[in-house]
Amino acid sequence: MVFNRAGNNVGKVLLKKGKITQEQYEAAIAESEKNDKPLSETLVSGKVTPEDIAQAQGEVIHVPFMSLRALTLPPEIIKLVNGQVLRRHNVVPISFAGESTDVLVLAMSNPLDMVAIDDISIITGCQIEPRISTLGDINQLLDKYYGSEEAMTAAEQYQKERESRYAEMEAKAEKEDQDLSNAPIVQLVRSILEQAVRQRASDIHIDAHETQVVVRFRIDGVLKNIMSYDINLLPVIVTRIKIIGGMDISEKRKAQDGRITIDVDRTEYDIRVSILPTSYGEKVVMRLANTVALTRTKAQLGMREQELKVFDHILSNPNGIILVTGPTGSGKSTTLYTALSALNDESVNIITVEDPVEANISGINQVQVNVKANLTFATALRAILRQDPDIIMIGEIRDYETASIAVQASITGHLVVSTLHTNSSAATVSRLLDMGVESYLIADSVVGIIAQRLVRKLCPHCKKPREATRDEKEILGVDPDQPLTIYEPGGCPMCSETGFYGRTGVYEIMEMNSELKHLVTIKANTNDIKNCALKSGMNTLRMSAAKYVVEGVTTMKELFKVSFEG
Repeated sequence: MVFNRAGNNVGKVLLKKGKITQEQYEAAIAESEKNDKPLSETLVSGKVTPEDIAQAQGEVIHVPFMSLRALTLPPEIIKLVNGQVLRRHNVVPISFAGESTDVLVLAMSNPLDMVAIDDISIITGCQIEPRISTLGDINQLLDKYYGSEEAMTAAEQYQKERESRYAEMEAKAEKEDQDLSNAPIVQLVRSILEQAVRQRASDIHIDAHETQVVVRFRIDGVLKNIMSYDINLLPVIVTRIKIIGGMDISEKRKAQDGRITIDVDRTEYDIRVSILPTSYGEKVVMRLANTVALTRTKAQLGMREQELKVFDHILSNPNGIILVTGPTGSGKSTTLYTALSALNDESVNIITVEDPVEANISGINQVQVNVKANLTFATALRAILRQDPDIIMIGEIRDYETASIAVQASITGHLVVSTLHTNSSAATVSRLLDMGVESYLIADSVVGIIAQRLVRKLCPHCKKPREATRDEKEILGVDPDQPLTIYEPGGCPMCSETGFYGRTGVYEIMEMNSELKHLVTIKANTNDIKNCALKSGMNTLRMSAAKYVVEGVTTMKELFKVSFEG
């Protein structure tokens, strides 16, 4: 905005400063009168910039000029006024004047706009101290600090308009939902889900027996009977689960998969549902997951200090393949998600392809495998490579095609993390060879292999000490002649009489070095690779579990579960 009454004076200031000549000044006045434009607009030329005009205007009306370039607004200032209000008046708040928060410095394209000054003063409760600046600088600052807010407001407005079309239908549906939520079967299914969450269950099993329905929870890796109902309740329980899981309630002869999202104690849980027809009716298994549990800090994984250092070093590779191996339920997904969270940054493009997506993580692009749509691991990977990725996560390498694309992606400068079902780190190399991947490509691409298991932790309130036998001491790698106290599970209300509470990870981390790469290239056997890794400082699963037994964290029985052969 320009000042008509002050236009001539602005021209005189520019003339005095040598920014324009007398001829230019007179020509600008003539053009202003002819086209009915403010003089300041006609004065702008290659030599006279908007900043020159604003400075001259400031001198005329005695308002200081302020350049807004490279200016950073403090958070407390940004929150004072809505961006749309600022945009309407062509103003932007800059700071408080001095130490007082009663006077606000306001950059304006027209400091004589009393409506703008009054509006901002009323909204903020502050006196306004104006500064003059160019309209371009003001809009640039508004874009920088209020552009996202305005975009969100526009999106919300669109959503409101869209929702208003269905307002009447939603009101009717809400009443029906309220009636439905009070139904006993709805409350029963909800109760089962909530109890499972609160008891730390990873899975819910609803089993159809001849005369009853048995509900079991998998807690710390072990199934436990929780409740049972009459078999007549099975059809309505399954139907309710199908409804909330988005499945076909009329189909009872085929296996079905679904997904449920539920809030329990202000935490959102994602539940994967599998329904399978059995001789006595449909069996339901629901796997519970929440983003918080899957995205732990690296320290919460259960790695020891030395293992964390190796893990961090492997993750620092700019390219290559990192493989996490172990059977189903060994915590591979948690390790992968934790690694991705550690790598997640606005400067990198992370894309995953999973079957299924177990938890949604902000800032990561996650792709769900869909075989019916021909979106397999291999086809998704090919598409992902055209999406300029820095880091790729593959839920599982299942065949040669997927393995081959993963190897090529890692060699061409991408960091690839994935899982395999093998028993140890060294055996993973043999599995890749069996898939048909060339040995020199494995040696060139793989930077680290992590084999892992989960062991149950003894309840600290009721664990029972006993002296270890001579054979147990030898297995644990301690002096058989020295006394050693180990612990067995007890049982108390704190652990629901199980003797265990929670699980921790046991790891075997093999970081590839030049010697291992050479052995892989010449297709050395698994034992040679393992022995070389041990010389380089790797701990086997048994060695890692043994440390937990000696420390009283877990039991000998748990050690044999994770590593029977050593």
